Amino acid sequence: MTPVCEPASETRRAEALAAHDPQSLRDDAALTRITDFAAALCDAPIALISLVEATRQTFLSHTGVDMTETPRDTSFCALAMMEHGITVVPDAMRDTRFSAMSLVTGEAHIRFYAGAPLVADDGVPLGSLCVLDTRPRPEGLTALQRQGLETLAEAVMARLRDSRDAATWRRTDRDTRQRLSDSEDRFRTLADTMPQMVWSTLPDGFHDYYNARWYEFTGVPDGSTDGEGWNDMFHPDDQARAWEIWRHSLETGAPYQIEYRLRHADGTYRWVLGRALPIRDTDGQITRWFGTCTDIHEQKLALHERELISQELSHRIKNIFSVISGLISFAARARPEFAPAAADLRDRIIALGRAHDFVRPHSPNSRPAMQQNSLHGLLSELFEPYRRGDYQPITVSGDAVTIDDRSATPLALLFHELATNAMKYGALSSEDGAVDVTVARDDADVVLCWSERGGPSVAAPDGPHGFGSQLIELSAVRQLGGVVTREWKAEGLVVTVRVPIATLNRA
Repeated sequence: MTPVCEPASETRRAEALAAHDPQSLRDDAALTRITDFAAALCDAPIALISLVEATRQTFLSHTGVDMTETPRDTSFCALAMMEHGITVVPDAMRDTRFSAMSLVTGEAHIRFYAGAPLVADDGVPLGSLCVLDTRPRPEGLTALQRQGLETLAEAVMARLRDSRDAATWRRTDRDTRQRLSDSEDRFRTLADTMPQMVWSTLPDGFHDYYNARWYEFTGVPDGSTDGEGWNDMFHPDDQARAWEIWRHSLETGAPYQIEYRLRHADGTYRWVLGRALPIRDTDGQITRWFGTCTDIHEQKLALHERELISQELSHRIKNIFSVISGLISFAARARPEFAPAAADLRDRIIALGRAHDFVRPHSPNSRPAMQQNSLHGLLSELFEPYRRGDYQPITVSGDAVTIDDRSATPLALLFHELATNAMKYGALSSEDGAVDVTVARDDADVVLCWSERGGPSVAAPDGPHGFGSQLIELSAVRQLGGVVTREWKAEGLVVTVRVPIATLNRA
């Protein structure tokens, strides 16, 4: 007989036995059927499923006896489990390994033993399935009985493996639940220490958690805003909008962000910023939403106050432009010879006023249609006075470029001069004339091209540049740090201005 494996340490065997959770199988009906069948198959009065521990052997199932355990030093199975194949002892009284055992010499009067080892997947011996008789059996077992006993031993190990796997699952599930519980406890502790209100929902949007800050802010009883009850906390004018945005996030998975008024514990409504993001599993499915509500009431009031002040200042600046234009007109009436220059100066001031009005702070009702930091928007505003009914002879195309309030002034002066000169001498002096303005980003620069066509033939002027040309140089070169080039083509003037992007938007 050959050992199944090197003898395992008792510590290792104890770990292997514990891993199979044998206590859950004690008096198991399936195991009882196995020992009953083993006894009948081998024509033996006793059949046992024995697991050998450090000091004892315990019987998971026992047929023919009432014993549930015996000391290990009386165990036939302690030897049988270490052997390969079935161990047969025809007459224990004649076998020196067992003849002195109490099971042999005592009241049990065991004489015959046959046991098939129970071995774990990793080779650790656990015990045996055995049959015993009170009379010697020199003939041992038949080939069929041997085969049957080995097959039944495999069935016992299958039940033990099932028990092991179930125990592993229970431990994993218990550990997972414990980790989740610990994680949730940490999350709740962290959430309750945050200054923001924190909440979470199920994938369908059902609100099932709020931190302590929420209940402190709202003053409502715990759980009263679960489900859809949270929407009742919004200002009536904000409820429909909040629902619409929240439903959109639930349907698309898009981040949720909204400003709304939330009812405070004192009965007033305060502005808050609501945000939420979805948590997804490995398959991309949303498993939960986590959100926050941040009290922005003071900032909202301060912003509104600053907007009112800015609008008042802008209004006064606009009035100053009007006063200056009026003073120029008044001076021109007193000095007729000053009238042409006064008209040019007044037009420049009006252009500056239009640029200022475009970039100044606006209320939602007065805000321009195009973004206030858009170069295209500013140029469209400046060129609006040159429209001829439904026809705009000056078109703007090309790349979108961001500007700020500081670059708006020199840009307004630059293009006002180009448009004024085109009206007097260039393409816009003709009914069929037109101007194409293109905007192109080029590395760190923006290239602005003013191209006239369809007007009278033009040529480079003789002599020094006039005031308008000097104003163009002042705006483009000194204030914007750019470079201006002019081409006096037969079909019309082409002016190219290259300026650094950084001077257009200093943010």
